[in-house]
Amino acid sequence: MPTVKFLGHSCFLVTNGDQSVLIDPFLTGNPKAACTAEDVNPVAILLSHAHGDHLGDAIAISERTGAQIVAVFELAMYCSGQGANVHPMGIGGQHSFDWGTVKFVQAFHSSSIQTDDGFLYGGMPAGIVLTIGGKTIYHAGDTGLFSDMQLIGRRHSPDLAILPIGDNFTMGIDDAVEATIMIQPKKVVPMHFGTFPPIEVDPNEFKQKMADQAVECHVLEPGQSLEV
Repeated sequence: MPTVKFLGHSCFLVTNGDQSVLIDPFLTGNPKAACTAEDVNPVAILLSHAHGDHLGDAIAISERTGAQIVAVFELAMYCSGQGANVHPMGIGGQHSFDWGTVKFVQAFHSSSIQTDDGFLYGGMPAGIVLTIGGKTIYHAGDTGLFSDMQLIGRRHSPDLAILPIGDNFTMGIDDAVEATIMIQPKKVVPMHFGTFPPIEVDPNEFKQKMADQAVECHVLEPGQSLEV
C-alpha cells in the first residue's frame, strides 16, 4: 500500500515498498520544508512545471542519486542539459516505468525557468496522474479550476487528489472544493498554501467546506504521511 508524505508546499514523497517517487522537490529555500534535499533518495522525480518552487532541487537530487526526472519535453531537455537523467513526455501521454505509470494531463498556469539572462520557456504546465502500488494519485500541479477536471476524474478514478488551495497564483479554496466535486477522488489533500504571504490561507476552511462531500479530506502538516 503506497504512502504519501507531505514535504511542504507542493512537494510529496510517494513510497511503495522500498521505492519512492518524489514530486516537485522544492526543499532548499522552502521555509516549510520537512527535510533537506540530501535526505531523500527517490528512484524518480516527477515535475509538474518549471517554476523554481516546483523544479527546486530536482537536478541536484538527480545528479546525486541517479533518479530519473520525468517531465514535459522542454523542461526535461533543460534538466538534461544541466546533467540530469531524464525521461521527456507530453500532455496526454502515458508511460509505464518499473516503479509505476505516469500520465501528464493539462493544467492552467504558466511555466518558465528564471536565469541571469531572463526567463526560459519551460514547456506546458501539467498535472500528474501517478499509478503506483495499485493506487492512483492525481497531483494537479499549479492550476486554476477547469471543467475537464471532471474528465480526469472519470478517466482515472483517483484514490487521492492533491490540489492547490492557496489562491493568487492557483485556484483558491472554493474552486478547490468545486474541483474535488468534479474529480470525485476517495481522498483529497490540499497543497500550495502558507509558504509565502500571497498564498496564506487556512487549510481547515477547505476541510470544513469539504465536510458535506463524500470525500475524505486530510490536511497534512509538513512531515506527515497518509496511506493511499
